[in-house]
Amino acid sequence: MALALCLQVLCSLGGWLSLYVSFCHLNKHRSYEWSCRLVTFTHGVLSIGFSAYIGFIDGPWPFTHPGSPNTPLQVHVLCLTLGYFIFDLGWCIYFQSEGALMLAHHTLSILGIILALVLGESGTEVNAVLFGSEITNPLLQMRWFLRETGRYHSFTGDVVDFLFVALFTGVRIGVGARLLFCEMVSPKPKWFVKVGGVAMYGVSWCFMFSIWRFAWRKSIKKYHAWRSRRNEEWQLKHNGHLKTH
Repeated sequence: MALALCLQVLCSLGGWLSLYVSFCHLNKHRSYEWSCRLVTFTHGVLSIGFSAYIGFIDGPWPFTHPGSPNTPLQVHVLCLTLGYFIFDLGWCIYFQSEGALMLAHHTLSILGIILALVLGESGTEVNAVLFGSEITNPLLQMRWFLRETGRYHSFTGDVVDFLFVALFTGVRIGVGARLLFCEMVSPKPKWFVKVGGVAMYGVSWCFMFSIWRFAWRKSIKKYHAWRSRRNEEWQLKHNGHLKTH
């Protein structure tokens, strides 16, 4: 069983590395980070789809059955994701592209998935955490691509930012709190799995503070720009010319 899991993880790691190399070959005029973020975007879309199917259709429901034995589908998805996180953590360390908080997030994710696979249980809630963690990932990558292509300061950029902040707050913080509560009050999950859940939720709050600061600064900037346009329109309407200093 352990050998089969290791082979699945190695195959996953090899697959993500191959995809990265392919993106680098296809985007020679772009940076290595461009190709890495394409891999991240691909993983985000796949993990959202798979984890949503497991949580909402295949089951069991994570809010009522934390600590349940892993299903074969959960194991496959966790192995797929573990391979990705190992790849991405290695890339981030090699290129020194991320801070301590993101490295802590990846490390906790890797440890949590390994725990679920070794124990043979708690894949239900780990899969739910995967869904909540990755649901904002494609938006985050879209935001970066918009910046790189000079299209961030547009209506599309505003929509992406709004959806990112709304989903992060509602799902990772709001729904995440409910999931953590169910995990803590249930007698089934091991105590160290619960500790891992608390740590992951704490990391989400650290991200949340940074996101809220960004959203506040952007909102104030947008408000001042709107006030300035209104003043200019008023001056043109009443004076026929803009006020100059």
